[in-house]
Amino acid sequence: MDYSFKTFLAEEEKRVYFTFGRMNPPTIGHGKLLEKLATLAGKNQYRVYLSQSQDNKDNPLAYNDKIKIARKMFPRYARRIMLNKKVKTVFDALQTLYDEGFVNIVMVVGSDRVNEFDVLIKKYNGKKGRHGLYNFRKIDVVSAGQRDPDAKGAEGASATKQRDAARANDFTTFSQGLPKAVNNFDAKKIFNSVRKGMGLEEQKEFKNHIQLEPVNETRESYVSGDLYKVGDEVIIKDTEEVAKIKVCGANYVIVETANGQYRKWLEAIEPMDESLWANIRDRRAAGKPRLKPGQKGYPKTLDIEATSSPQDPDIKDRKGTQPRAYHAGIKKVSTKKARDAQFKRQSKMRDDDPSAYKPAPGDATAKTKPSKHTLKFRKMYGEKVNITLAKKRIEREKEVDRIKHDRMMDRARNRDTQAKNKETK
Repeated sequence: MDYSFKTFLAEEEKRVYFTFGRMNPPTIGHGKLLEKLATLAGKNQYRVYLSQSQDNKDNPLAYNDKIKIARKMFPRYARRIMLNKKVKTVFDALQTLYDEGFVNIVMVVGSDRVNEFDVLIKKYNGKKGRHGLYNFRKIDVVSAGQRDPDAKGAEGASATKQRDAARANDFTTFSQGLPKAVNNFDAKKIFNSVRKGMGLEEQKEFKNHIQLEPVNETRESYVSGDLYKVGDEVIIKDTEEVAKIKVCGANYVIVETANGQYRKWLEAIEPMDESLWANIRDRRAAGKPRLKPGQKGYPKTLDIEATSSPQDPDIKDRKGTQPRAYHAGIKKVSTKKARDAQFKRQSKMRDDDPSAYKPAPGDATAKTKPSKHTLKFRKMYGEKVNITLAKKRIEREKEVDRIKHDRMMDRARNRDTQAKNKETK
């Protein structure tokens, strides 16, 4: 049969681009594949064929369900996702395209399967067999792009990861493998469809929780309430001033010094302790900058009282400082030792712990001067301290702090989720 030039041009234009895959379940990575397929096809026809394999391990979605989900997830390409129960293998797809009259085909697949399909399709071209008969003039198999299974977002998305997330009942990870256009309701339906296909119980309660990796240890400690609280004394690093915290913000504090109030980032201050302040004071008196942690000569323990107060002669050899004023009026050495031991225990307690203000041995008989902390506590709660009332107040303050912390972490999680969605857009 003779072909005219016009007929030849018409047949030359009968080119189709297609892909064939399992997509069980479809992911944002498959969305990139479809986008590449449509771009390469241009004005030519293109088709998307899905396999019909089904089992509860690697192929949990039934064929009809998979077609519906894929069309819903990728509405832009919905009309190109073919529902044809006669197409079960790639050879069935080739036979269908050949029967439609296409003479040139281009198959678009992942980079790791280009060689496999190139050899397979060309091997049986023009040969009749169980797969039927197709005889194309030109066959090309091209890559949809490189994939990195360890990458985040679309490049690292895979059906295997989605199945693993569904198996682990991890809806958060599963939802991150879906296009941004899929709403939460549909995402839950897809999640449960995959779990049902695996023979697992459908999930009814979903928690969109993301465990954030610590970005800054100082801030993590601050947010958890372990670093600073209102009333704490701190040192401003650049001026070496002692300041008191008046307000605790999200990632900053407002401090008060003798010269006024200032807003400071967490990195601009450091906790106040005796050895640190003694380091600053002594070096400043000598006209030298204070030593930094790790520098030669930085004091491991430097007690203010040791240089400013005379020591009690009876227990001056005990560890730490033993100011004579702390043990005035007490004659027994054993009482002084017990008193010193209690002071050391109480110095490690929180300011809001009532146990930190319990009388020390010797207080009942000796005429001692109450500490500034004891005076502050008595001023707050009266001379006869109601311990129960104090504890209740402390618990209320802790509950308020906990609620503030939860709200802060929820906002952080929402920001992280939105950032991840933008990455997969």
